[in-house]
Amino acid sequence: MNTKKIAIAIDGPAGAGKSSISKVVANELGYLYIDTGSMYRGVTWAVLDSQIDVKDQAAVEALLPSLNLTLEPTATACKVYIKGKDVTSLIRQQQINDNVSTIASYKGVRQYLVERQQEMAAVGGVILDGRDIGSVVLPNAELKIYLTASVDARAKRRWLEVQGTSNEQTLDEIKKNVVSRDEMDKNREESPLVCVEDAVVVDSSNMNFDETVAYILNLVQETINHE
Repeated sequence: MNTKKIAIAIDGPAGAGKSSISKVVANELGYLYIDTGSMYRGVTWAVLDSQIDVKDQAAVEALLPSLNLTLEPTATACKVYIKGKDVTSLIRQQQINDNVSTIASYKGVRQYLVERQQEMAAVGGVILDGRDIGSVVLPNAELKIYLTASVDARAKRRWLEVQGTSNEQTLDEIKKNVVSRDEMDKNREESPLVCVEDAVVVDSSNMNFDETVAYILNLVQETINHE
């Protein structure tokens, strides 16, 4: 068996199961799942810990080179380190939730994290998911996947997830939200959702979670064998 490790980019619309599937695939392969959301949270924690005003873009961006932000794979996702300190639990605090959107809106922060993601991917053995991974973050990834499913399938999955929770909605409400989110993601100015020409389209409408994971693992092995 070829032991080469590749970079995998997974894009797709909301509700396609990108993150949950990517985490399982990464764990099966012994790859690093790069949780971009946690990276933005890590920067936000560092800004607040340094007592920098989150609205001071210049000061926030000046802090970035000193962060030494790294990720370490775990069975469930990854640990986040800032200057060697494990901040994985600290980045889930409400104070981070309240400020991460502001930090993530800064162009310098986005550029810094994309560069870090590209550095991590350069050694291979990584999976990254999002809306613009194959087009912007990892344009040279050996395997690009566009994971999608019908609006009805994605809405039903989301509906089943929220049953009995405080976020419970009707199936019709969720379906409308999915359609609205798709339009927003595809038409936004900054990093729109796009299926690049060299992506393998995986439609999971008629596959369950385990079947989708198995299908993607097979794609990975085929890609490695052809490298």
